[in-house]
Amino acid sequence: MLLRKVEGPRSVTLRDGRVMTRADLPPPDTRRWVASRKAAVVEAVEAGLISRGTALETYSLSEEEFASWEAAVATHGVAALRATWVQKYRQPQG
Repeated sequence: MLLRKVEGPRSVTLRDGRVMTRADLPPPDTRRWVASRKAAVVEAVEAGLISRGTALETYSLSEEEFASWEAAVATHGVAALRATWVQKYRQPQG
């Protein structure tokens, strides 16, 4: 078996006890960002599986977009990442 050399750990244990590996991450060419894929990237960064910079570069995300995912998960949980629920979790302006 041939293993590629990668920066950082190959797997991490998440807060809920699940083990996450790099294979659990969405492919780099992902275009359709459903809540579960967004959550996987946020969890991977929080657990130290990949760095924030690696996530931004690999998935062509802006700093603001990724920060909004992190804030949504921290404030309301994974459900806040669903596109159809954006208005429910949006912070009032003003």
